[in-house]
Parts: sequence; C-alpha cells; structure tokens
Amino acid sequence: MSTETTYLELSEDGGGSHKFYEVVVEGGTVTIRYGRIGESGQVKTSSFADLTRARAEAQKKIREKMRKGYEEAVQGVRQRRAVTRRVIQSVVSTASRAPVLWRFRSGASAFGIFVDEHKAMVGNEDGQIYTLALDGQVTRQYRLPDGVKCIVADDDWIYAGCDDGNVYDLSGKAPRVSYEIARDVDIYWLDIHDGVLGVSDAGGGISVFNHEDEFQWRRPGNGTGGWMVRCDDLGVYQGHSNGVTMYDWETGKELWHQSTKGGVLFGWQEAEAVYAGTVRNQVHALSKTGKPLKVYQCDASVYSCATSPDGRYVFAGDNHSSVYCFDADGTRLWKLGTGCGSAFSMQYRDERLYIVTTDGSLACIDASEAAIKAAQAGTVPQTRDIKAPKLDAILPSSTVETVAEAAGGVIVECYAAGSELRMRVVSPGFQQSWRVQFPKQIRTAGARYVVDEVRESVRGGFYRAYGDIRRLS
Repeated sequence: MSTETTYLELSEDGGGSHKFYEVVVEGGTVTIRYGRIGESGQVKTSSFADLTRARAEAQKKIREKMRKGYEEAVQGVRQRRAVTRRVIQSVVSTASRAPVLWRFRSGASAFGIFVDEHKAMVGNEDGQIYTLALDGQVTRQYRLPDGVKCIVADDDWIYAGCDDGNVYDLSGKAPRVSYEIARDVDIYWLDIHDGVLGVSDAGGGISVFNHEDEFQWRRPGNGTGGWMVRCDDLGVYQGHSNGVTMYDWETGKELWHQSTKGGVLFGWQEAEAVYAGTVRNQVHALSKTGKPLKVYQCDASVYSCATSPDGRYVFAGDNHSSVYCFDADGTRLWKLGTGCGSAFSMQYRDERLYIVTTDGSLACIDASEAAIKAAQAGTVPQTRDIKAPKLDAILPSSTVETVAEAAGGVIVECYAAGSELRMRVVSPGFQQSWRVQFPKQIRTAGARYVVDEVRESVRGGFYRAYGDIRRLS
C-alpha cells in the first residue's frame, strides 16, 4: 500500500509563528501531525471509505493551511524557534511551614492558575492543564501544544495563553483557539475583558486585540519584560521593568505612568486598585488613577501577589519559597514557607490561598486566622499529596460534531464579508446585524452552527458564543 506525504511549514520573522503541518494518506486513512517545528507534535488519524475520499480530505486540509501561509518544506531544515520563558530562581524558605492542606504536583514548573467556587486549575510549562475540585480531587486534564503561560477568566469564559502563540478557550468540551497572536507578539502575560484581549510581551510592549481576534493597537511600552497586564472597564494596566502604565482601551493612549523603583514581576487587581509585585521585594498598591496607595515590604523579590476580595488582606509570594500576608494598612501579619517551591502565581478564595509553584505544584493553604496562628506556633496539618488518576488528556480541536437539529441551542451562521468570514445569529430574538465572537478555525462560509448560548457583550454591539459548538447538517 503506497503512502502519500505532504509536509508544510509556517515560519515568520520577528517572533511570529514557527509551526509544521504534515498530512499522510495511506489507503483510506489520513494522519495529520502538527505542532511547533523541532517537536514531535500532536497526531490525529481519521478513516474514510476509500482512497479517493481520503485524498479529498487531505487536499482540503492542505489547501486550508496554504491559504494561511503554510508552504511545502523539507523536514529538519528549520530549527525550533526559541520561546521566552521566565527565569526560575527559587531558594528553600527558612520560615515556619504554611498550613498546606493539599498539594498536587503537575510535573513541570507552573504559571497558570484559576480558582472559582467549584474548581482550581493549574497550567504548566509542559502544556498540561489539570482541573481539580476544591478538595483536591483531579477531575480533568487538557494538553496544549506548548507551555501554558497563564489561565484567565472573562465572566464565565476561561482562557489559557500558550507558548505556541495561541489563546485557547476552555469553556467547551475541547480547547479551541480563540485568538491567534503569534504573528506579532511574544506572550509574557495576558488578560481578557469582555472579549477584548490585552497582551504584554517580552520586549515590554502592550497590544490589544478585539473580539474578532483583529489587531486593535500596540504601544512599545515604557520598559522591558512586561509580566503584568490587567484589564477592566477603564483600561489596560501594564507592569514592566520601570513600573506600571495605564492605557485607554480604544486608542491605546497612555493615561498615566507610575514608577515602582523596581521591575514588576506580576500583578493583581481589585475594583479600586491594582497591585504590582517587584524585584525590589515590594508589592505596590496603586489606585486606578495611578495614585500610590501603599507599599508592602517583603524580604525577597516578589514573584506573585493577590488580595482578598475586599482588599482587607494582601498576599505575596517571593523567590525564597515564602508566602506573606499583610493588612491593608501595610502591616505584615505573617510569613511562612510553602514547602513546595516559590509561588509563580496565586489566588485567594474563601480563606484559602492557592498557589502554583516553581516545582509545578498546585497547593491549597489554609489562610484562616486560626490555622495561621497554629502554624506560627509550629502546628500544621499533614499535607495530602494528591495523585492524578489516569485520565485521557483533552486535546485542542478544530473539528465540530454534526447534528440534524438545534435541540434548544442558538443557531449562528457564517457569512462572507469581503475577504473575512463573519458570524451572525439567525435564531429569533437577537440583533441580526451584530457579529458573534466565534472560533475562526471552524468557520465555513454558508455553514450554520448550534451553540449552547449566545450572550451580549457587557459593552454591547456584539455577541459571544458560549459552551459547546455543533454544526447543523
């Protein structure tokens, strides 16, 4: 049986995409292998009734990629593109140990964290994302093509920024690419607000992309190494080597800049303030108008910070594997060792401080007053080490299930608008002229799809598809 192989690559200058796509036809089977150049990539195999149908499907996939700029290439000529990764410097803490209730080791250094009332998530540099119940039970595993930079929430949507240059929506049955930004931006950190994406990059620049994944504006920034970006209704807040700068959402105009007298490594925000952890061992609290509010003093460089919802407590994690808690007025209440590396990211919820660390752990710390007093006195609970069950990792998907009827969902339609494919709602009761935020990779002109929900954006003017997506036959 003969084998027909087509190998394509997309490699762009200036920090853009550096990916391959291989299609192999053998009999009635089509095998597609794809990923970053220099890696083995992911593999998907599909079976067809005969060789003719398999070839037709293969040619369809190849044409789609070539329209996106892929070209035929010789495997092995290009080398893997370098990815900017955060330098890991972690020292074992000499402080008393924190009351860690449970700990899950993900297998690689972890930056991504997300916690809500039902679950906690960790994303690591191997591209793995695990979802755990708040008692530590592992319930789900995703696998992205490259390292996970961060996990962020935008209302009920959950997104993961990946080192392959894509941002994946984790809200459906499988991860789908929502934003493709590798052509222009080397992601350091990102945040999404009402469907609009803010990205801070390796060079200290800041970029904003609209809900259609279209470039809106970019500024070179006021420093280098933009590790912090936070977004709200007012604008975009970026932390970099020279402090924190705020930009207008629509125009990118700089609204204010505030020096932190030390490079910013991470940031947090609440309704009335933004918080920036720095290499100068401090967390700076700034008002949303740029006014300095308070400085919280730690003993080493601050990798991460967070607050309680009311801002009553401020937490920080340093590069000596310690975590801190401060009163809002700046008084240090405690400092304790994590026992599992330095906290690259953290989030507080319901008297629990969740951290992801340099050794890849997701740890749950009892931050209640009673537990902390006991820990300071030398009494801590026995930490439960969580073992992951054998789960099939959920991979990103660019295919959709086909169904015959809507079955209670909302119908949206893909249509051509010049050279672009747009989406609109065709179910009754919606604004027919509004566009719908919808994954670009699965759009086909003239096709109709069923989605679980369509929600109006907070600022109005467009809808956002939420949940699972099926194609109507």
